[in-house]
Amino acid sequence: MIHKPKYLVTRLKPIHQEAPPPLPSPKPKAEKSFYTKVYEKLNQPINKSRFLAFACHIMGVDKEDLALEMMRSCGLWVDIQGEDILCLSTQRGFSDCEFCFVDIETTGSKPNVANIIEIGAIKVKNNEIIDRFESLVYAKEVPEEITDLTGISAEMLSDAPSEKKVLKDFRAFLGDSVFVAHNVAFDYGFISARLESHGDFGLLNPRICSVEFAQKTILSPRYSLAFLNEFLGINAPVSHRAYHDAYACKEVFNIASLMLPKDVVSLQDVIEFTRGKKL
Repeated sequence: MIHKPKYLVTRLKPIHQEAPPPLPSPKPKAEKSFYTKVYEKLNQPINKSRFLAFACHIMGVDKEDLALEMMRSCGLWVDIQGEDILCLSTQRGFSDCEFCFVDIETTGSKPNVANIIEIGAIKVKNNEIIDRFESLVYAKEVPEEITDLTGISAEMLSDAPSEKKVLKDFRAFLGDSVFVAHNVAFDYGFISARLESHGDFGLLNPRICSVEFAQKTILSPRYSLAFLNEFLGINAPVSHRAYHDAYACKEVFNIASLMLPKDVVSLQDVIEFTRGKKL
């Protein structure tokens, strides 16, 4: 007679568990721009030898004097104090500065995949226009939405000079003027990135944003260039064309300048007043 066990014991099969998906790798930090690298060094007076060693490294040359001159040719305002201290020279009087009001039209918002199709600029000294710059820029294709916005088509650009040529001419026009634009981070950054894409260095000119300037000095429900143009009675023909928008930017800047506090007198004062920081 076979006796059955009182309790039946079964062996359970192990449950297969899939390994959890790996955690996403942290995004690499975006590399600092040429402008940011230089101005971070100059946030406060710095030892001359230390800065010149940095200048040689970032400009890719061995001679200190050449490196500093190359930076100045990119628009950097820098002075040597005494024998061994180097600092920004943006403490000069705001009203004595030469300003360049700039606007660009592009085929997109990202300079690594888009191109400039028009640059317009106006140079001003002592409230007088002293020079003008305006050029279309060759592009093989222009997206339909950009043509709808600006009126610029690929056909209009077929005989225009190359981007490299226009940027070279614009840089010569800009010189060491203060760069002013409505949303300056876009125009300044885009131009710098496109210069670098052609093997040149980016811009180092002092810069002011007329949007930020207006927000600090003009009470308005909105601060787009088109709205301020009408709201302030400027009535420039703003039409997403570079030169006209640069002109409207100049007029907004002039009105904002009239509202500055009395203790804001130097260019550096204005930069800090509009942005709240020194860069």
